[in-house]
Amino acid sequence: MKPIRVLICDDHLIVRQGIRQVLADAPDIAVAGEAANGPEALMLVREGGIDVVLMDIAMPHRDGLDVLRQLKSEFSRLPVLMLSTYPDKQYAVRSMKLGAVGYLNKSADSEQMIGAIRKVAAGGLFITPAVAEQLAGAIGAGHAEDAPLHERLSHREYQVFRLLSQGRSVGEIAGQLSLSPNTVSTYRARILEKTGVRNDVELALYAVRQELLQV
Repeated sequence: MKPIRVLICDDHLIVRQGIRQVLADAPDIAVAGEAANGPEALMLVREGGIDVVLMDIAMPHRDGLDVLRQLKSEFSRLPVLMLSTYPDKQYAVRSMKLGAVGYLNKSADSEQMIGAIRKVAAGGLFITPAVAEQLAGAIGAGHAEDAPLHERLSHREYQVFRLLSQGRSVGEIAGQLSLSPNTVSTYRARILEKTGVRNDVELALYAVRQELLQV
């Protein structure tokens, strides 16, 4: 039987090595490649021979959600399983809305990771109870007036929102997201308006109250 060919995308070598070691215990899974940043991940997928992508959210040069969105536009049937150290509440729903077939925390045990890969390779979705609860909440909220204000943010606005909440400057965010400082400032103004706060300090406090920022 042909093994499931997996691409591991994570900027930390030790994490990639750890995942490779975990997957080595599964005879039906083979590591087809490793990517340390977003552009490298896209290049390797485009070369072919990938059945499942394990994609870290916090990737340099182009983050995992951006890469996910690009992959789904080019390879709509390719299963992308998101990996993260962030709590499910922060990125799970956004990942699924962008086309991910599952969201796996890096604290997951080896059996759960292998099981998730097998499930999505077979065409299924990998959804933990915690993620299912978040998805149900998002569907229930819809466009209701009581939906959290940050749900109004676009994907890029949410990226900038997260970085501003972490205390990053406009210049730092511009460099990380490959945007101009003026563009980041425009996003910042939209974020303040949509969340109803006046400055970056209030924005960080909002993120903490919504459990979107770890303290």
